[in-house]
Amino acid sequence: MRTLAVFLFFLLSMPASVVMSAEMPVRQLRISGHSLSVEVAHTQASRSQGLMYRQSLGENNGMLFVFSEPGRHSMWMMNTDIPLSVAFLDEKGVILNIEDMMPRTATAHRSAGASKYAVEVNRGWFAARNVKPGERVTGLEKVPTAE
Repeated sequence: MRTLAVFLFFLLSMPASVVMSAEMPVRQLRISGHSLSVEVAHTQASRSQGLMYRQSLGENNGMLFVFSEPGRHSMWMMNTDIPLSVAFLDEKGVILNIEDMMPRTATAHRSAGASKYAVEVNRGWFAARNVKPGERVTGLEKVPTAE
């Protein structure tokens, strides 16, 4: 019983982002010949949490948001400390637009069309690799569907 109490205390004392990231599946994507390891936010809870409260993100790591329906989805940076870039993708994985986002702001960054996915990475990742709208992201067929 004492072991269970210690474990629960440990679990409850961890930041929500650590607990959340442990639950998210990780998949590999390819974008213009570059590999990217992404946590897949495919549930309402994981999409709401996103990368909030994280202090860092690996150079070739990110988060893939999977939406239940294509639409004009928006991302914002409340409670997010890492400067990020987001690429909105259509159902086929084609990049619609890429937006740079500032930490801890409420500015809505919206997809340029009906997006099914959004990929968040460290700000400047897409630009440093010359990734532009119109390019296709592969590996999406291996990600869980939205819940």
